[in-house]
Amino acid sequence: MNTATPFSGAAHDGLNRGVAPVTYGQGDRPPRGDYGRAKSDYTCEQLHERYTETDHDTYRRLFARQRAQLPGLACEEFIDAVERLGSPDCIPSLAEISHRLKPVSGWELVAVPGLIPEEAFFALLAERRFPVTDWIRRPEEFDYVVEPDIFHDLFGHVPLLFNPLFADYMQAYGRGGLKASRLEACEQLARLYWYTVEFGLIDTPKGLRAYGAGILSSAGELMHSVRSPAPLRLPFDLERLMRSRYRIDSFQSTYFVIESFQQLFDATAQDFAPIYPRVRAVPDIEAGEVLPHEKVISLR
Repeated sequence: MNTATPFSGAAHDGLNRGVAPVTYGQGDRPPRGDYGRAKSDYTCEQLHERYTETDHDTYRRLFARQRAQLPGLACEEFIDAVERLGSPDCIPSLAEISHRLKPVSGWELVAVPGLIPEEAFFALLAERRFPVTDWIRRPEEFDYVVEPDIFHDLFGHVPLLFNPLFADYMQAYGRGGLKASRLEACEQLARLYWYTVEFGLIDTPKGLRAYGAGILSSAGELMHSVRSPAPLRLPFDLERLMRSRYRIDSFQSTYFVIESFQQLFDATAQDFAPIYPRVRAVPDIEAGEVLPHEKVISLR
């Protein structure tokens, strides 16, 4: 990922628009969403008036459950910022959150109908516009939903966008993604996103804590990732991570642990162009697989 080169209009003009979204994790369900109302950049209007009382109740119950589990499991940066989402009594307006977010980190939220093509996603991040899925899961999906919904995106992702360092990392990722798409390396970069932004752990003086949105928005995975002896936990290693496969429809069997957000930003500030060929030249690593002589992080 090269953060030194500003995002250019030329790259934006080459966006891959009008195609079905791509996912690299293993799973059996196709993504869902009403893409018929999406604009050319895949954003859409939130249409807040269409949410039903059942929708608001689902959001309210999800928020209450997850907030109660955060102490001792989520990183302090996340806990400190989650209250900035506003009232948990109903699905919030993305515009209202953006009004509070932009002065702090320069980010704004935009609605999308669901998973979007990778270059459109990268372009939005590069412009400090975070795409939030506008639909919410059905009540029968309360405990688990495969693809991201508005609760996952708001509760899981948005709080750390109030953290300036992590906010900068997200923009750098978007810029790096636009470059990766030209180098046919999107799968490798997708793994970086998965194992950091979605399912990252951080080592703190108080022990392991979660910062990944996929963990923080999941009741079961939050405890599993931080406290369970079952999963494999490894120190952050960029090339090892890019070789590691993952599943999108079950708890993770491998997590990568950073020492700080500064470490994450520094490790990914380099140009990835020479790294991608090295990663593709060696076999992928299955989720949960331990390599010979690999250091595994133990619970303490």
